[in-house]
This record gives sequence, C-alpha cells and structure tokens, in this order.
Amino acid sequence: MLEQLMGLIKDHSQEAIVKNPAIPNEKNQDAMQTIMTAVTSGLKSQALSGQGGMGALTSLLGGQTGLNAGSLMANPIVANIAQQAIGSLMQKFGLDKTAAAGIVSQVLPQVMNSLITKTNDPNDTSFNMSDITGALADGNVDMNDVKNIAGKFMSDSGGAGNGIGGMLGGLFGK
Repeated sequence: MLEQLMGLIKDHSQEAIVKNPAIPNEKNQDAMQTIMTAVTSGLKSQALSGQGGMGALTSLLGGQTGLNAGSLMANPIVANIAQQAIGSLMQKFGLDKTAAAGIVSQVLPQVMNSLITKTNDPNDTSFNMSDITGALADGNVDMNDVKNIAGKFMSDSGGAGNGIGGMLGGLFGK
C-alpha cells in the first residue's frame, strides 16, 4: 500500500514540488516523503481515534469520487492531514506558511482524489478498503514503513537502475 501511495504523491508533485524553486532539487524526495508521512499518520490517527474514527475514514475513502479540491480540503480528515503537512514543510524546508500551504493545496487533493478513485475501482487492485483500514487499524503503518518506501524510490534496487538513484545515474552516464 505504501509504495502505491508514494507513487500517487510522486505523480501529483511535479508542479508543486519538482518544479518549485522554493524546494531545492536535492530535497524533492524529502518533500514528497513529508507529504506521505502526513497522509499516513493522518489516516492512521483517524483510524485509531475513538468516536467513529474508522467509520469517518471508510466514509471518506469509500465515498464519492471525483470531488473537487475545495470539497476534499473541507473534509476534517483531509484538513488535519493538510495542517500536518504544512507544518512539516515549514519546519523542514524553512518555507513560509503561504508557500507550504500552496504546495499542499496542489498535491494533497489530487493524491486523495486518486486514492479514493482507486479504492473504489473494482478493476484497480492497487488500493482496497480492507488493506488500507487493516494496515491503519493495526498500527502497521509507521515511520519505518515510510523510510523503507522512500529508500526504494531513492536507491538502485539490486542494480536494476530503478529508483531516483538509477534514473540520475542513467542521466549522468552512471
């Protein structure tokens, strides 16, 4: 699940992070990982909270697809994730609140919309509700998982030229 989630974040971060002069190119992966950490910890926090936390989460992920950014950002779960991501981007990269909020408002609604769409598509097995809620509810999604996934994207997996390391190696004549 985490590899697919990082893939969604990567897919939707080109304009907001990769082409953003406020984020140095060597920090792009760190910025994406920051957003992933906010998403996973926000979803996990919701799943583990009492008072219908899992119900609200399944309602969000199993709900209406194709929501606009405003509707998604108005959802309390997504708003909580956004605030966490904004704070982390400000702290880690020295961004002001407006710049951090701009990045999050470009990336997070697209990622959440894709996550919701894929979760509800019976022909797409990359995400399904039982895997997501199971991973979140039993507490298996933690920083070690996030670091492992980020490591896979950064490394050259077994010399196969995968990951950002392999891609950069190919660009510069590895």
